[in-house]
Amino acid sequence: MHAWPASEVPALPGQGRDLRIHDTATGGRVTLAPGPVARIYVCGITPYDATHMGHAATYNAFDLVQRVWLDTKRQVHYVQNVTDVDDPLLARALATGDDWTALAERETALFREDMTALRMLPPREYVGAVEAIPWIVPMVERLRDSGAAYELEGDIYFSVEADRHFGDVSRLDAEAMRVLSAERGGDPERPGKKNPLDPMLWMAARDGDPSWDGASLGRGRPGWHIECVAIALRYLGMGFDVQGGGSDLAFPHHEMGASHAQALTGEHPFAQAYVHAGMVGLNGEKMSKSKGNLVFVSKVRRDGTDPAAIRLALLSHHYRADWEWTDAVLAEAEERLARWRAAVSRPDGPSADALLEEIRTALADDLDSPAALAAVDRWAAAQQTDGGSDEGAPGLVSRAVDALLGVAL
Repeated sequence: MHAWPASEVPALPGQGRDLRIHDTATGGRVTLAPGPVARIYVCGITPYDATHMGHAATYNAFDLVQRVWLDTKRQVHYVQNVTDVDDPLLARALATGDDWTALAERETALFREDMTALRMLPPREYVGAVEAIPWIVPMVERLRDSGAAYELEGDIYFSVEADRHFGDVSRLDAEAMRVLSAERGGDPERPGKKNPLDPMLWMAARDGDPSWDGASLGRGRPGWHIECVAIALRYLGMGFDVQGGGSDLAFPHHEMGASHAQALTGEHPFAQAYVHAGMVGLNGEKMSKSKGNLVFVSKVRRDGTDPAAIRLALLSHHYRADWEWTDAVLAEAEERLARWRAAVSRPDGPSADALLEEIRTALADDLDSPAALAAVDRWAAAQQTDGGSDEGAPGLVSRAVDALLGVAL
């Protein structure tokens, strides 16, 4: 599966700072100091409705992580999946009369278009769950054969007791986990499971559902969590730098994925840091497919909004915050974009050297994009009121905003 084209990242003078970021697993900030190649895995979409502003906010956060790393002169190895077979996708296809593969391909193509328009840096590997099945099957067999998984009426379940670190990612108690498991695709009430929290690794073929040859597992399809484990281990290995996604993935998805990988390899941790973006709401509720209260990037673009303004709207909120999409948020972003473009259109201006360092400092401090935007606002205001004589300043501001914030002026 192919990703989307990469926009050029301008070179900047000097060098950025190492990123200090909030880690869900420790509950505090950690300083990320990767080697020459920083490794990041971000969980992708289930392609039956793409791309809403909640998606865009999440991928914007991890785009910033990449840009901070690139500014430290590191390379970035970024991997993202597409859950192109799963219960929600199959249910949507059945409800609409679509072929499920055609639906997945159409929505994935739209996602690529939106990511390109928003100047999100693409992953090096962009991998569908179906594509990963040949890697998943032997992993499930290994877990079963080692006693870390068991069969129940043809389905294969992972035993959470097989990983002594289970619970370290989300830091939730068993009752909270049980509630979230029921809400987020688990089946804690199914009789016969060793532990209500045990997640499915391999679902035996059901009538009318797609299925694949699972060798000794029989025909079926993979569970949700093992998909990302197989892809991450294949391309990044254990102990990669950041596992990323929305805050609703901390449990069960990232918790279960970490335990799968740790039980498979005997190593810990699966990822050095678990980083989660906040939820975007509309009309007082989390924006989600199940609620149907979605604002789509493609629709806002079709209405004539500059994608750079959409990106500025996302950047105006801290990535970990829960916030609400409104017309006022977008209008403020459009006004900011106009001010910035007017400021850099002049032949000279106030020195921008300090501004570049302000942006770097803000982003290195847990991706504080609102502080970075405020710094550019101050420079643009000084340009408007006092001007300046530095002929290189407008160009440096344009390059810094593009390279570090992903906004083309």
